Amino acid sequence: MATEAPLPRWFTDLLAHRRWIRRARPFPHVYVRDVFVAAFYRRLAEEFERVHREQGRFTPVADGYSATGVSLAAVRNGPMEVFLSRAWHDLIERVTGVRASGDVEGSLHHHEPDSPRGWPHHDLTPAWFPAAPPESGEVGLPGGTIDLRTGERPAGTDARELVRAVAVLFYLNNEEWRPGDGGETALFAHAGDPDGAAPGSTVSVPPLNNSMVVFECTPRSWHTFVGANAAARNCVVMWLHRPKDEAARRWGGDRIADW
Repeated sequence: MATEAPLPRWFTDLLAHRRWIRRARPFPHVYVRDVFVAAFYRRLAEEFERVHREQGRFTPVADGYSATGVSLAAVRNGPMEVFLSRAWHDLIERVTGVRASGDVEGSLHHHEPDSPRGWPHHDLTPAWFPAAPPESGEVGLPGGTIDLRTGERPAGTDARELVRAVAVLFYLNNEEWRPGDGGETALFAHAGDPDGAAPGSTVSVPPLNNSMVVFECTPRSWHTFVGANAAARNCVVMWLHRPKDEAARRWGGDRIADW
């Protein structure tokens, strides 16, 4: 059996090496407090604030969704680059046990105070990337002329159809959070039980700074933003990917949700 290459020292020095907690309910996920050492977390929070202050950088994420955002690829020349590093990709891959393709996408997200609740979704959706897979030690990023969601592209442009494999939500640059402040990420056992009527069917992940929730994207990974947030809620949202045929073999092609 091949052994995993050690993660680079420059990267492991950024991690706080706290406990990464595996939870089984309402579906398997990993929860982490104090992901990065304090000094590097402050750099990330300051960078988020700097970018958010720039006029026009944050734009609506999707129709009917209350968040605005900016692509990680557009803010990579600074501390946010860590989320686009192969070391980060490989760490998330190992923690979840999901073999990913090396391709990543992600954004900085901002919800204004008192944003509306989202809708349950599982993130098992297609994503189109350039035809050439990433080189060893690098990550692949969405192509500028290829529509990430539909694959629409100029004639003669080749692309790969992948599927989101792992979701990562890292919370940063938020005001101190207390129970009742809203703005959590809710994880559901069933899409039809968003209010958690069944015991253990819902877990609420608070937007605590320098914390993170990670989970494999499956037909059961139902989650949403709960809204009603007393203060702005900020986070990094990103995904690792896998080939579409692999996802279809595992769950069936009809379980992959088109945009």
